[in-house]
Amino acid sequence: SHIYKKNRDVTKSWKGKSEQLLRVDDHDFTMRPAFGGPAIPVGVDVQVESLDSISEVDMDFTMTLYLRHYWKDERLSFPSTTNKSMTFDGRLVKKIWVPDVFFVHSKRSFIHDTTTDNIMLRVFPDGHVLYSMRITVTAMCNMDFSHFPLDSQTCSLELESYAYTDEDLMLYWKNGNESLKTDEKISLSQFLIQKFHTTSRLAFYSSTGWYNRLYISFTLRRHIFFFLLQTYFPATLMVMLSWVSFWIDHRAVPARVSLGITTVLTMSTIITGVNASMPRVSYIKAVDIYLWVSFVFVFLSVLEYAAVNYLTTVQERKERKLQERFPCTCGMPHSKTMMLDGNYSESDANSLAGYTRNQMVPEEEKQEKMVVHLALSNESNSSRRRGLKGHVGSRIIQNSHAIDNYSRFIFPGTYIFFNLIYWSVFS
Repeated sequence: SHIYKKNRDVTKSWKGKSEQLLRVDDHDFTMRPAFGGPAIPVGVDVQVESLDSISEVDMDFTMTLYLRHYWKDERLSFPSTTNKSMTFDGRLVKKIWVPDVFFVHSKRSFIHDTTTDNIMLRVFPDGHVLYSMRITVTAMCNMDFSHFPLDSQTCSLELESYAYTDEDLMLYWKNGNESLKTDEKISLSQFLIQKFHTTSRLAFYSSTGWYNRLYISFTLRRHIFFFLLQTYFPATLMVMLSWVSFWIDHRAVPARVSLGITTVLTMSTIITGVNASMPRVSYIKAVDIYLWVSFVFVFLSVLEYAAVNYLTTVQERKERKLQERFPCTCGMPHSKTMMLDGNYSESDANSLAGYTRNQMVPEEEKQEKMVVHLALSNESNSSRRRGLKGHVGSRIIQNSHAIDNYSRFIFPGTYIFFNLIYWSVFS
């Protein structure tokens, strides 16, 4: 009861309604204050509550903000002994003059109305007015994707009077750069918000004249880690996987062909997935350069094996023709059979490689000798086991075509050089 006695209901002491106190019915509020005189200054400040989304496909952004206007309308002045302001909701706004500010290049916008219209009007005894709204607006943002995804984007929200030119209404930032405030919790999943700043310029329309325009500009830098995991790293792995075919025997046709086709199709899938989430711009993006160069490397690895297979087939065809023309194999390296008696040592046997038995012994000594092959004896088997590892490695080199040998160094070296140039230019 003590509280009610101290803070009595002052509305009972007023003889009329608030509209009568503000003399709303005594004036024509369809006209601006000081109509026919100089331009009325209208100060603006903005508090950004959130950046809801950035869409690369639609090239727009969505922002929720508190938009406040400050001006003086002497028609709303009222007598007051305490010099305190009066605060009203959106119902009084429809009966007085307010600035007709709109968002240039906006696609969609609305004033929040939960639980009631988020509009506040505060009137001071001397006629100064504060008009505040909570608005969500989706506006256009012209983005340049030439450096995507290593890019930075600058978007701006533009405010302007729709009907009043600069001769009737002068929009300005009330406190300069301090007129724009942002919530510290604003964050985006794909972008780092670098800075917000305000500017103002005059905009000219050929039919209506010059208008004051205010700009809320902000710079966004894209996070690269997501694209490293989803695009760059898989593309690099596919290129490296295509190099494995250079170490596979060129006679293993199914292995090398299936590996090449798999890497080509995977690169095509990655390129399609990246372009599906991007607008269809007519210029080349940075990610396009990387993906298409990687695709070319994978495709060249397939062509490399086609060249190896073709040249190998041509060489075998020539050797087959030579064998048909010269059927005698005397003295050929593959003729390893000879006649040895029991008195020959292993070193003597090795020195006789490549000679036939007709060349080694006369006909009458055939009964005293035995036919052996130039394979290592039991004493030499241990030395073969020791050199088995090196022998397998040498066979891999021997079974490789010369083009494969060069490709093992040319392809990785060229791709590393491309990566050095790419990241130094775009990062």
